[in-house]
Amino acid sequence: DDKVDYELFSQMIDTFISSGFNYFDTAHGYLGGKSEVAIRECLTKRYKREDYYLANKLSDWYFEREEDIIPLFETQLKQCGVDYFDVYFFHCMTRTAYEKHKSCNTFEIVKGLKEQGRIKHIAMSFHDTADVLDKILTELPFIEFVQLQFNYLDYDDPGVQSKACYDIAVKHKKKIIVMEP
Repeated sequence: DDKVDYELFSQMIDTFISSGFNYFDTAHGYLGGKSEVAIRECLTKRYKREDYYLANKLSDWYFEREEDIIPLFETQLKQCGVDYFDVYFFHCMTRTAYEKHKSCNTFEIVKGLKEQGRIKHIAMSFHDTADVLDKILTELPFIEFVQLQFNYLDYDDPGVQSKACYDIAVKHKKKIIVMEP
């Protein structure tokens, strides 16, 4: 019913952590904007900061200009209840999103946030063709890893180019996180 069951979510987090896992991923718009608050209430208020890794994302549909980036980032930190993100993604990167990020200077802003210690690792989730990935990784060598849609169904799919994108990430010596396995 468009609500987060905090008790159940807390139980899920407890089970996840007690099973030896510690990586959590959220984004400003997940669950209709409720994901970050749920992370705060069920994870970050209940566990020491060194007990988990938290990833968040800079989604291009939440900013229009350069001046929007820092206030959005501050809101994300506050809603998650943390002082820094272990991983900060350029979310859902495509050719079009890349151009918007460039025009809004987000790459330099995020690098600055990393220099300040407010982001530990810079990454991107990617949803386009291998040639676009190659261009981005060539122009932005500071990106530490790439989250790719990688599975048997999409391995040779001409729209997803799972294998080709994987090969590009390897060519650029980037760590890979698999999404949609």
